[in-house]
Amino acid sequence: MSFSKQTKSELCLADVNNSEQKTALIYGMILFSKVFSHSALNFTTECQPVASLYSELLSSTVGVIVELKSNISRKGVKNNIFNISVPDKNDCKRIYDFFGHTPKQPSLRINRANIDGDECIPLFLRGAFLSCGNVTDPEKDYHLEFVVPRMNLAADLERIISEIEEINAEPNVIKRKGSYVVYIKGSDSIADMITYMGAPMSSLDIVQNKIFKSVRNRVNRKINSETANINKTAEASAKQLYAINIILKKRGLEFLDDDLKELAQIRIEHPEFNLRELGASLSTPISRSGVNHRLQRIIDIAKELDGK
Repeated sequence: MSFSKQTKSELCLADVNNSEQKTALIYGMILFSKVFSHSALNFTTECQPVASLYSELLSSTVGVIVELKSNISRKGVKNNIFNISVPDKNDCKRIYDFFGHTPKQPSLRINRANIDGDECIPLFLRGAFLSCGNVTDPEKDYHLEFVVPRMNLAADLERIISEIEEINAEPNVIKRKGSYVVYIKGSDSIADMITYMGAPMSSLDIVQNKIFKSVRNRVNRKINSETANINKTAEASAKQLYAINIILKKRGLEFLDDDLKELAQIRIEHPEFNLRELGASLSTPISRSGVNHRLQRIIDIAKELDGK
């Protein structure tokens, strides 16, 4: 499974707390779908959980009958394409009216009345991403995008993302093959965006991958002559930093005992340090085995907080 499909599958399982959020979610999916007009609705995806969620939400929110078809894509049998349509044109018009759109509009724009309230924005963006979004595998690059068929709709989406203080992203828009691509670069912005939409575990994958890359690069620069030990050192440090990051997100470092908190802070500041260097940097120096024991305690605490 690709990282993008993994993220979308996690988003499909995220909670929706009330009818307003459910409306915002399905609105994002419909508005950025393949076809959305007063006479036709067509939604296409290669992710089965997304297809199921779309069908369920559209039926429960607006009360219409949908038609689901599945075809094998040209890429091979592992990539089924799910196509969902609304066969009754009267139902299409009713959906168009339900979300406050009319055929007289010169251009399809985001109707903010459907996403009124800060709690609805993440659900709306989740729907948009499930409909037309993609995120690159963090092992290859840091890139998240929405492929939008209409220029004004892309401009509206860019504006909404720019207004979100929790993300602090700087989205941009480019034209590609007749579509308009709203994209975000940078691991931190993408991780925040994915968390904001409701997929924290995929976000942690990005953070962990970034940590591993950072540690590997710093170790490579410092110990070029010890290539055989680089991966072992980097992987151990990345595992420890990943555990510390979970504790930071779940409870904060103040949750740890003083001896563990001091070691965690030093590990964050010096990801390239080996066990001996970590032990020597403590206010009361300890041995390599003592450092290893404390780090294992930190990892165990993170596992408990993360439910693993």
